[in-house]
Amino acid sequence: MKVGKSSISKKTIWLIAYPIIFGNLAQTLITLTDTAFLGRVSGIALAASMMAGIYYYVYSTLAWGFSMGIQIIVARRLGENRLERIGVIFEHGLVFVTILSSALFLIQHFFNQQILANVIRSGNIYRSALEYMDYRHYGIIFVCFNFLFRALYIGLGHTKVISYSTLIMAVVNIFLDYALIFGHFGFPQMGVGGAAFASVCAEVSAFLFFIIYTLCVLPLKSYTLFYFHKLEGWLMKSLLRLALPTMFQKLLSFGTWFIFFALVEHMGETPIAVSGIIRSVYMLVMIPVFAFGATANTLTSRLIGEGKQKEVLPTVFKTIRQGLIAILPVLLCCLLMPHTVLSIYTPDLPLATASIPSLLVICCASLAMSFGIPLFEAVSGTGNTSYALILESIVLVAYTFSVWFFASFLGSQVEWVWTSEFTYGALIGLISLAYLKIANWQKKRI
Repeated sequence: MKVGKSSISKKTIWLIAYPIIFGNLAQTLITLTDTAFLGRVSGIALAASMMAGIYYYVYSTLAWGFSMGIQIIVARRLGENRLERIGVIFEHGLVFVTILSSALFLIQHFFNQQILANVIRSGNIYRSALEYMDYRHYGIIFVCFNFLFRALYIGLGHTKVISYSTLIMAVVNIFLDYALIFGHFGFPQMGVGGAAFASVCAEVSAFLFFIIYTLCVLPLKSYTLFYFHKLEGWLMKSLLRLALPTMFQKLLSFGTWFIFFALVEHMGETPIAVSGIIRSVYMLVMIPVFAFGATANTLTSRLIGEGKQKEVLPTVFKTIRQGLIAILPVLLCCLLMPHTVLSIYTPDLPLATASIPSLLVICCASLAMSFGIPLFEAVSGTGNTSYALILESIVLVAYTFSVWFFASFLGSQVEWVWTSEFTYGALIGLISLAYLKIANWQKKRI
C-alpha cells in the first residue's frame, strides 16, 4: 500500500485523546482508591477485591467489545456525513445491550459461587471475593449501557463527556469507599463489601449522567436519536457481524488476564498481594496508552469514511509518538521514586519492597504496549474485526504460554510472570503492523 502524509494534526489527536485520558484517569482512581483503602484493611481483602474485580471485568468485556463495533460504525458514518444514521445505529445497540446485560446479570447472580470456588485456591480469598461479588454483580447492567454511551461519544469525537462521567464516578466511589469500607459518617462498616457497593453506586451515577447529558446537550434531531426507529434486521446483522469478533476478542483478552491472576494466586498469598498493587499501578501507567489506542481506532475509521486510506498508517504512527510523550512523566515517577509510588497503595514496607521488581517490569511493558495497542486498534478501526480477533488469538496463545511457564516454574518470583505483558505488547504491535502494510483492508465497507 502506498502511504501518504497524514492530514490529521497533533492538536486533533490530543483533542480526542486528552478527554479519554482524563476519563480513564478518573476510572483508574476508582481502582486506586479500592486498592489503597483495602490495602489498609488486609492483604486478603486486597487480593480478593483484585481477583473478583478481574472476574467481573471478564463479563463486562462483552459489552465493551460490542460497543467497539458501535464506535467504529458511528465514526464511519460521521466521516461519510450520514449523521441521520447515527441514532438508528445507537438504538439498535440499546436493544442488544438490554438483552446482553440481563443475561450477564443472571449468570453472575446464580453461578458466581460455583465459578469462583473452582478458580480461587485460598479459602480466605475465596470467601472475601464472594462477599465482594454479592454486591458488585448488580452493577453489570449499568456498566453495559455506560460502554454503549462511551462508544457513541468516542465515535463522534465528543470525548469530553467521558471525562465528566468518569469524574462523577470517581467522586462518588471515593466518598462511599471511605464511608462504607471503614464505617465513617454513620455508614455501616462493610469492608470489602463496601468497596463493591461503592463501585455499583458510581456506575449508576455515570449512567444517569449519560442519559441527562445526551437528552439536554446532544443534537438529537441531527442524529435522529431516540426517534424509536423500526428495527432493521439487516442492520442488526451487520452490527453483530462487526461486533461479535470484537466481543470475543475482548473476552479472550480479559479472560486470559483472569487466568494470569488465577495462576499467580496459586503461587501464594504474597505474590497475589504484590500483583494486586502492581495491577493498580499498571492501569495508571496505561491510561495514555488506551486513550491513544481509542484515538487511533476512531481516526482510522473516520479517515476510511473520508476516502483517505493512505493517511491511516502515518496517522497511527503520529498517534503512537504522542502517546509515548504522554506516558513518560508517569514512567519517570515509577522509575525514580518506586517506594513513594508504592506507598500510596500499601503501608506494608516489606510488601512494597517485594513489589519493586514487578514495577520496573511493567514500566518496560508499557513502552511495548504504547507501540502495540494503537496499531492493533487501527486494525479494528478498518472494520476487519474478524482479522483483529484472529491476530489477537495468535498473540494470546504465546502470552498464555509465557504466563503459565513463569508462574509454574519460577516459584514466588512474580516479576517474571509480569514480563508476559511485554511479550504481548511487542507481538501485537508487530503482527498488526504487518497486517496494515500487507493486507487488503482499504475498501472494507461497514
